Amino acid sequence: MIKLLPQSLRGRVIAVVLVTTFATLAVAMATLVAYDAQAYRQAITADLITEAEILGRTNAPALVFDDPQAARENLAVLHARPALVAAAIYRLNGELFASYIRPESPPPKPPDTHTGETVVIEGDEIRLARPIVEKDEVVGTVAISYRYDVRKRLESYLLILAAVMLASGCVAVLLSTYLQTRITDPILSMTDVVRQVMTDRNFSLRVSRTDTREINVLVDAFNEMMVEVGDRTEALAKSNQVLQAEMAVRTAAEHALTAANRNKDQFLATLAHELRNPLAPLANGLVLLKLPAQNSVESGKVLDMMGRQVRQMVRLIDDLLDVSRIATDKLVLRVAEIDLVDVIEAAVESVTPAMVERRHHLTMTGLDRPLPLRGDAIRLVQVVSNLLHNAAKFTPPEGHIGIALNRHPDSVDIIISDNGIGIAPDTTTRIFNLFEQADQSVERAQQGLGVGLTLARRLVVLHGGSLDVQSPGLGQGAEFTVVLPRARDPL
Repeated sequence: MIKLLPQSLRGRVIAVVLVTTFATLAVAMATLVAYDAQAYRQAITADLITEAEILGRTNAPALVFDDPQAARENLAVLHARPALVAAAIYRLNGELFASYIRPESPPPKPPDTHTGETVVIEGDEIRLARPIVEKDEVVGTVAISYRYDVRKRLESYLLILAAVMLASGCVAVLLSTYLQTRITDPILSMTDVVRQVMTDRNFSLRVSRTDTREINVLVDAFNEMMVEVGDRTEALAKSNQVLQAEMAVRTAAEHALTAANRNKDQFLATLAHELRNPLAPLANGLVLLKLPAQNSVESGKVLDMMGRQVRQMVRLIDDLLDVSRIATDKLVLRVAEIDLVDVIEAAVESVTPAMVERRHHLTMTGLDRPLPLRGDAIRLVQVVSNLLHNAAKFTPPEGHIGIALNRHPDSVDIIISDNGIGIAPDTTTRIFNLFEQADQSVERAQQGLGVGLTLARRLVVLHGGSLDVQSPGLGQGAEFTVVLPRARDPL
């Protein structure tokens, strides 16, 4: 039964209205037809009884005086009633006295009794028998056969029922259309909103109110639910964003801790290696100096070697101390009016022995006249010398190292370039991190703790400048650029 109903609410409302209307009309018409048939039968029976009473009184004298002709003439007046197909008068012994039979109609059947009134209905025929009484004495029986044509009456009722059904169907369609605008349309609009919310996740949509109180209760409850769902969804989205941000922070912190722990282990191994390297030559030099056969020239060479190793250790320890001071905000710049050309020449002088030892070719441009600047001369010498030391370490013997000073109205560039081993593209962004080096192996050919570039950049930043590097790739050299703000007032 449920499968026979339409799937849509609109169709079901129409179906319910039509089925209810037609069912009500069918029951009402069936009841009316049954009642009318019963009333019709009773009316005809009463009419036939009256007719029989009149015939009995009219024909009683003819029956008493044995005048069949008079009885037949009295019965002949029945031709005026087409539905009365036959009538007969019987004597007390059941003998036919007189009769009236409509053409092509059978004669009436004789009554079963001569003393009582009987009514028999068979199909569309009603047979009535009634005694004829004359002076309180039964003298015969009158019998009437009547065509009970109820079919035409039923057909008339069916035509009326069809017309009523058609009119009721039109009224039902109009009523269902009205109900749709009052009941189903708000519900359908609510389902459209639900579908759109599910598709677009737009919880700001609302259903419009109607003029029906019960529907408005449903609409208000739905709109309040949408507000609640929207607020909870928004809160959940914000919570998810916060959780994602926290997870990203935690993940980054974990990666940073992992990298820091790895860098710490690498740094400790590097520090042990870097401190061990100078100790071995120092120990060997002390052994050689104790030998009695050493001459002054050889002793001087040994002392020079020991001095270089000691200076290397001092430079390593100074770098570590400076990084520690910067990390704890304890490094203070002694800013004064300086000449940047003098700073660069001092840095070059400190690195010259290493360059001479490796037979490097140094080119200097832009140092032909003084350049006033405000800064800490010692720290700037440290920056330039660190960069030059790196260039000397990572440039093969007889390589080229250049230092250029470019002047701008508001700034000055110190560019230190080389044609050394170069830097891989994925390394240029992290070589300024503390303890980071392009070569991570402990037993590498070049020395250093990986703090020189970090220290140089932080010192430059403290001066209000910047330090960056560019390299075409491995084996193609590197170029470090220091940008410092320029003093406008002359020295």
